[in-house]
Amino acid sequence: MGVEPRIRVSAILRWGDRVLLIRQEKPGREYWLLPGGGVNAGESLVDALHRELTEEVGLEDELPVEGPVAIVDSISPERSFAQKHVVHIIFAGDLSGRSLEMVTAQDAAVRGHRLFSPGELDGVALHPPIQRFLSRWQPGDPAVYLGALWAP
Repeated sequence: MGVEPRIRVSAILRWGDRVLLIRQEKPGREYWLLPGGGVNAGESLVDALHRELTEEVGLEDELPVEGPVAIVDSISPERSFAQKHVVHIIFAGDLSGRSLEMVTAQDAAVRGHRLFSPGELDGVALHPPIQRFLSRWQPGDPAVYLGALWAP
């Protein structure tokens, strides 16, 4: 029997031609995520996103977001140690005109942040691995990316 899906909201936060990623560490590995997190029962997707952006990026005001611009379904293989099923609902926002010097995380799991240009994304351990989508997506694109990812 499979596990119940978790819903995770996140945002592609652009600053000029770069995107903001959050660094996370687990024992023995480091990876990058779009800022965001889990949705609580009874919480709207946008409210959850704003809560997570406050916790992970320190954005106190409600940044206008568009979307969802992408939905990614991640399911771990049946024989994995910890089975997971996560539905990633991704929005977009523009950080232009803001100082990123004030970006601070209240979330203990966040170990830093960095702006990445599209050309740098290929070598990044990004979860979920949506580098191809990020490298070609432009704000205002009407198309929504729908993807399914199954870990090997």
